[in-house]
Order: sequence, then structure tokens, then C-alpha cells
Amino acid sequence: MITLRHHLLTIVAVFLALAAGIVLGGGPLSDVGPTAATSSGEKEAAPAADRAQTDYTESFVSALGPATVSGRLADRSVAVVTVPGADEQVVTALTEQVTAAGGTISARYDLSADIVDPGQKSLVDTLGSQLLTQQAEGDVAAEASTYDRVGQLLGLAVATKEAEGQDVNGKARAIVDAVSGAGLMAKPGEVAQRSPLVLVVLGTDAGDEGSDAILAGLVQGLAVQAGGVVVAGVTSDGGDGQLGRLRADPVSAAVATLDGVDTAAGRVATILTLQRSLTTPGGAFGASGADGPVPLG
Repeated sequence: MITLRHHLLTIVAVFLALAAGIVLGGGPLSDVGPTAATSSGEKEAAPAADRAQTDYTESFVSALGPATVSGRLADRSVAVVTVPGADEQVVTALTEQVTAAGGTISARYDLSADIVDPGQKSLVDTLGSQLLTQQAEGDVAAEASTYDRVGQLLGLAVATKEAEGQDVNGKARAIVDAVSGAGLMAKPGEVAQRSPLVLVVLGTDAGDEGSDAILAGLVQGLAVQAGGVVVAGVTSDGGDGQLGRLRADPVSAAVATLDGVDTAAGRVATILTLQRSLTTPGGAFGASGADGPVPLG
């Protein structure tokens, strides 16, 4: 009988192959020019073969995914926080994967362009100071920086350290109303629970001066209030991208990062990373993660 661990190791092997670029025709030998015996027909067929191989790999991992993630998030809820520009198809696929793992989505919180715009820091700072005094005195450190503070405030509203989650209270509703009322976040629908896990899905990499510090502050603040935080991005977000730069920030010790969620393997890895984050903070996983493509054990 093929064990669950065998399934998992198989997925890891596939993901490693993808990350290293050694899927047929895409590895270290792909730069070698065609030999004299290679026909033009064979060269023309290569792209089609590559597409077929990629399609097969995605189908293979998708087929194994349900057995691998089943029950991983049983009785756990996840709050999804999206950064402006997050791919809707990716977000939908991730929420479906959480459900397939036995978890629930407590709510989706869509951040607006203003909250991540360095030019709107004054607005964010003023609102954060007001909410700290009115709703969060004693719950948020008074000396917290502008974006760490607003991240902690959001964390109070959407997350909890309790693994089973907690009911939404008046304080949480007041914070959400104020942040959404200021145009910093879209107002979610009816929310009943605050979640132990927060999944932050990255969007467009602004690349503006100060934008990296804003993201780091926000996720650091969320991590103070949540049981676990996973910051996820597509494959291009790794390396020199926004997620790759976040990994160089000290906040990476408090939040897990994962790139590659635009692939089936990356979405499976997201579930395993969320599960790990309930007990172990940090870790860099995914297509370019220093700790491997997926957490094991």
C-alpha cells in the first residue's frame, strides 16, 4: 500500500524538479544546442512536449493533493487577507484547498491600495492612533510603528491565538468598521469568528520605495495577534520578488512564507505550511524557499 508519506514525498520530488527546472526539456541540458542528427521536426515538437509534461505534472499533483491535505486543517479556520492585485483565480483555488483540508474560511479581508501606499502613511498613522486609544489600549503596544500597529489592530479584528478560534466581539467589529470606513480595506460580509490562522495572499509587486517596509509591518502586526501567519505568493514573487525580499526582513522569523501558489504543488504546500504554523512560526517554503518546497514532519 502506498502510504500518505509516500504520496507526500512524491509531490516533493515533483516540486523540486519544477523548482530546479529539470522537467524534460527545461533543465541544465536544455541550453545544449541541437546535434546534427536533430531534425527540424523534432525541434518544433519540443514546445508541445514541454506543455504536455507540465500539464501532466499539474494533473499528477492535483490527483494526489486531496489525499495529502485531507484532515490537515480539521476544526480550524483561516482568515484570508489579500493584498491589492491578488489573482482572483489563485485566491479561489487556495480557499477551495482549505475547505478540502477540512478547514473553513472565516472571512476574506481585501486590503485597499491606500493601506499599502507609502503616500498614505499619514492616514494610516492617524487612524491607528485613534483606534489604539479607543479600542485597543493594552492590546497593542503603544510604541509600535505605524504599519506594525495597524497590522496588530487588524489582527485583533480577524485573528486569535486560540486554536479553536473565537467569536467576533464588539471590539473586532469596531476596528473592521473603522478601517473599512477609512477606505483602507473592503468591508467583509457577516463574520462570526476570528481565526487562529491568517493567510496573506500577495498581489501586485509595487516596488515603490517603502512598500516592502509596509508589507513587513502589516504581517508582523498580524503575527502578534494570530496563532500562525502564512504569506503566500506566486512563483515570480520568490527570488528577487516581493516575497523574496520579505524573507530578508527580520519579520520572516515570525511568519511563514511560500511562493508557487499559482501551481497545484504550491497550493498543496500552502495547506501543510498553514498546519505547521499552528505550532511553529517562520519558515521559507515553495519554489525558492530556503527551507524546502514544503514542510515535512
